[in-house]
Amino acid sequence: MENILARITHNKRIEVERQKEVISLRYIEYNLGFRKRKKVSLKESLSGSPTGIIAEFKRRSPSKGWINRDADAGNVVASYESAGAAAISCLTDEQFFGGGFDDFHIARNVVKTIPLLRKDFIIDEYQIYQSKAMGADVILLIASCLTQDQAVRFTDIAHSLDMEVLLELHDENELQYITSDIDVIGVNNRNLKTFVTGIDRTVALSKHIPENFIKISESGLSDPQTVTDLRSAGFRGFLMGEIFMRTDNPGATLKQFISQVQVNL
Repeated sequence: MENILARITHNKRIEVERQKEVISLRYIEYNLGFRKRKKVSLKESLSGSPTGIIAEFKRRSPSKGWINRDADAGNVVASYESAGAAAISCLTDEQFFGGGFDDFHIARNVVKTIPLLRKDFIIDEYQIYQSKAMGADVILLIASCLTQDQAVRFTDIAHSLDMEVLLELHDENELQYITSDIDVIGVNNRNLKTFVTGIDRTVALSKHIPENFIKISESGLSDPQTVTDLRSAGFRGFLMGEIFMRTDNPGATLKQFISQVQVNL
């Protein structure tokens, strides 16, 4: 069976090297001054949110193809924010997810009061400085893409730049990536090798995560009752995109979903 994650990370290394040729890390570091804005904390936002929905702007999926190819990033993220999202995730991977820097820049100019997560496959510290320059409040670190030493170093860099880290786990072998410096822990319901989703393994894995961490369930969520059940299992954040992006009005769909979750609580 094809390992989709291996394909993505291989392509990402090539992509990042090309980006370095166009804009050097030194240039990014030198020009970070214009992004001195104080972060909006994902950890705090989820702690105070009644439902914890992290609404994602997502154009396509490696396994399902295009979801909403022509979506207007500004309109969607604005509607997410007004609908009551606890945070917004914006994909910047182009080849596999149809995202890009333009989508993120548009989102950054629109989102005012809640955290903005840059969602990508970060495999080089260059991307962390790049994320700060783009205005990210939070970056995603996927344990499956990194060594433990990289995860620690990348977390330190992110914190030095006033960004938070969402550490994503997939199995019990990755629990060793958890350190006290991690801000939020995500458990992906999707097998990144096959992209098949299921929440049973997520709930089982979550029982091994220390209770002092805020936990996020990621991928494949579409039922308000599932969110309610996961909240009962200790999750406080729910990263979702496809269920909203497949509709004509993602913000209105999110608002309706939140109302259904609140009824179940």
